[in-house]
Amino acid sequence: MESAMSQFRFLTAGESHGKSLIAIAEGMVAGLALSEEYVAFHLKRRQVGYGRSARMGVEQDTAEIISGVRHGFSTGSPISLLIRNRIWEEWQEIMSVTAVDKEIPPVASPRPGHADLAGVTKYGVGDIRPILERASARETAARVAVGAIARRFLEEFGITIRSHTVNIGRHWAVLSEPINWERVESSPLRCADGETEKLMMASIDEAKAEGDTLGGVFELVATGVPVGLGSHVHWDRRLDGQIAQAVMSVNAVKGVEIGDGFRLAAVRGSQAQDIIEPATREAFPSLRRATNRAGGIEGGISNGQPIVVRGAVKPIATLRKPLPSVDLRSGRRTTSHYERSDICVVPAAGVIGEAMLAIVLTNAVLEKFGGDHLTETLANYRNYISSYGHYGAKEGK
Repeated sequence: MESAMSQFRFLTAGESHGKSLIAIAEGMVAGLALSEEYVAFHLKRRQVGYGRSARMGVEQDTAEIISGVRHGFSTGSPISLLIRNRIWEEWQEIMSVTAVDKEIPPVASPRPGHADLAGVTKYGVGDIRPILERASARETAARVAVGAIARRFLEEFGITIRSHTVNIGRHWAVLSEPINWERVESSPLRCADGETEKLMMASIDEAKAEGDTLGGVFELVATGVPVGLGSHVHWDRRLDGQIAQAVMSVNAVKGVEIGDGFRLAAVRGSQAQDIIEPATREAFPSLRRATNRAGGIEGGISNGQPIVVRGAVKPIATLRKPLPSVDLRSGRRTTSHYERSDICVVPAAGVIGEAMLAIVLTNAVLEKFGGDHLTETLANYRNYISSYGHYGAKEGK
């Protein structure tokens, strides 16, 4: 998060067809083991998925760590990462930083549902190119790289973040507990339900044949999250609010729910809450919930249950069979701009959602436990866990 209270924050720069993407992550403690191979593993997870564009097969993203890591460990200074766009040579003139000696035709037909028209109006430009280049989901590769740093940090605290696809088009996965995460990671759609996945893939094929796109819903699950992250005392410190903002920022996400979310609106209060039960005295916390309708967060504070978040992804706006639009130069009717397009991005959006959730939780952990070196943060965390035997009171008080 970018508020004044942030412990861990990041910035990205770069365009879809520019030279590179750049990310700077600030606030990570010293002493965290981190490698380029670890970051590359998660970048690859973002690129795979049935329904992605041909570009995913051309470019294998890797992030070069430029600063903030020495001899395999973070130093406490900002970590900068560089992701090169391997198709840059094809776009040198169009995306040149300096003036070129030839006319570059402007992109002048905005795509309904994209940032094109609002962007050129806001910034007072006649060419959509600068807008679409930065608004492109290509920027999320930098976010996944930063998210890899965050999730590497969270692993030290036993916190794991996963995602899976629960819906594409009109098909909803039939889920069983526990979710088979090995199957999800090997699945072309990151779906735990193999039978429904076949129907999803057939729908993607049908949309592709018709020059159309498909959306859906992904689910994020964070386990091992301790009680007490976030706060109820100010609106911007509420953990669920921070998560909702982060997930909503993922391209094409138009809805976010935590736990049972919108489904709770249809039931009575007696059916919407998570009943509190005693657990073992050795456990932290020593009380537990019978269910997890709240998705692991109550009153803006994590409650020790898994944090469960869903993001609804609309069908993307770049269509091979373009929609009606208007030429910005002539004001006449035309069709919307088309360059290259995914058909379905739901599995990739889930991986990007993982990164954003990891970033939010990392900031919350650092806010709660502090420290400039990993050993200090871990010591504070362990002291917190060992000092509280049950909710609201220290052991023996």
